[in-house]
Amino acid sequence: MYDRFLVLPLIDRWLAEDIGHGDLTVELMIDPRAVATFRMNAREPLTVSGIAIAATVFTRYDSACAVDLLVNDGDRVEAAATLAVVSGPARSLLTAERTALNIVQRLSGIATETARYVAAIAHTPARLLDTRKTTPGLRMLEKHAASCGGALNHRLGLDSGIMLKDNHIAVCGGIAAAVRRARAHAPALTRIEVECDRLDQVKEALDAGADVIMLDNMSLPDMAAAVRTCAGRAKLEASGGIRLDTIAAVAETGVDYISTSRPFQSAPAVDIGLDAAG
Repeated sequence: MYDRFLVLPLIDRWLAEDIGHGDLTVELMIDPRAVATFRMNAREPLTVSGIAIAATVFTRYDSACAVDLLVNDGDRVEAAATLAVVSGPARSLLTAERTALNIVQRLSGIATETARYVAAIAHTPARLLDTRKTTPGLRMLEKHAASCGGALNHRLGLDSGIMLKDNHIAVCGGIAAAVRRARAHAPALTRIEVECDRLDQVKEALDAGADVIMLDNMSLPDMAAAVRTCAGRAKLEASGGIRLDTIAAVAETGVDYISTSRPFQSAPAVDIGLDAAG
C-alpha cells in the first residue's frame, strides 16, 4: 500500500532527472500537433506492480494524456499481455515513456521475484516477510511491490516496531534487561522482537516475554529445536542467508515467518515495452 499524495513528488523528481532542460529529440522531430496511442505490453510472464504509478507519470507530465489500465497490481500476466493503453499528445507520451516504464519494470520485477519465494513455501503455514533493505527513497513503493508478490511487510521503518538486535542487547546488559526496558516504555500495542542466534538465547527471550523471536542464521536443526522450545508461546521468524533454493527447508522447520531481502536486492527489472498501437 502506498499514498498517492506522497508519490507525486517522487514522480516530479524522476521526470526532472530524465528531462533536464527539455526533450531535445521530440522537440526537433515530433510535430507538436501529433497525437498517438501506445500499448504497454508485458514481454515476459510477470506479477504486476506499479501500473497505476506508471499511469500517473504520463498524466502528471501532461494532463492531456489518457491511460486505460487493463490490469491491477498483484495480477499475474503472461508474455504479450497488454497492461495499459496510453494516448494523447505524441510529444508528451514519448517524453514520459522511459520514466513510466522504469518504475513499473522495477516494481514488477520485485513483485515477480517475491511471488517465486512465496510459491516455494506455499505448502507450509509459514509466511514471507520483506525487510528494510530497500533502495533509499523507494521503500514505500518497493514494499508495496513485495506485497503485490504475496509477502507481508515487516517494519516499514524504525518507528514501526521494536527490534532488539545484538548491539541493543549488549548495550542494555542482556536480553532480559533489554526486553524489560522495552516493555516498560513501548506503546501499549507495540510488539517486541528479539534477535537470537543461539538456542539458549531463544529460551531467555521466551522467558523474558518477547512477542517475536528472530532466529538469525540458525541451522535447520536449531530452528526446529527452537520451534519445539517455543511451542507457540511467541512467533518465530527465520532470517539470514535465505535463498530460493533453501527457503522451503526453512519453512518446513515450523517457523511462522521467513524474512529475506533478496527480492529487493537481486530482482531483475522485468521486460515491459511501450509499443505503437496497430
